[in-house]
Amino acid sequence: MNGEITDAIIEAAKKYAETFFKTDTSGHDFFHTMRVCRIASYIAKEEHADPYIVQLAALLHDVDDRKLSPETYKHKDRAVSFMQKHHISNFVYRLICTIIEEVSYQGTDSVTPSSIEGKCVQDADRLDALGAIGIARVFAYSGSRNRPLYDPTIKPMLSMDKETYYQHQSTAINHFYEKLFYLKDMMNTETAKRIAEQREQYMKNFVTVFLNEWDMADFIEGITSAAK
Repeated sequence: MNGEITDAIIEAAKKYAETFFKTDTSGHDFFHTMRVCRIASYIAKEEHADPYIVQLAALLHDVDDRKLSPETYKHKDRAVSFMQKHHISNFVYRLICTIIEEVSYQGTDSVTPSSIEGKCVQDADRLDALGAIGIARVFAYSGSRNRPLYDPTIKPMLSMDKETYYQHQSTAINHFYEKLFYLKDMMNTETAKRIAEQREQYMKNFVTVFLNEWDMADFIEGITSAAK
């Protein structure tokens, strides 16, 4: 178990993340960070990973996110600044930065983390994109980016590479097909795979009901137009 990351540093990282994300409405808020931290900690316990490395990486994983902070993304400026302030050693500093670098979904260019701690954090981040909260986050993020709810004339683009995925503009419903329904089979740990099964099924049921209701609305509109 890591000896230099103390409970005090973990608490400081929580406060740092809370300050940074307090105004976020895109689904990447402080509560997302804390859910990822809790889920990652649970996975770490089940998978025998270092809990302090996992917690610190989880708490810092979005502070330099490409979508939220493109100006600090490349060098992980905010995470680095926090760790330097708290005198984290070079070895641990590099490990945390590697975990953060590897965590993001990048389409067909997504990477498998090089450490068990990284696998725990990546799995936790992806689990928070699934299930009921995952559904809510899709629509929160889409709204923050002015993306339409759904447009049947816009078809999902599947199996995108990293650059195509980052540049692609789509709809909220298409995001389920373009990313979220891939995640279950990309989980690294057996613990996460078990959790992902139920969460993915819930999402698939939701999308089925959504599309059925959408089709019914079109059906009713067609009947109403024909009766005029």
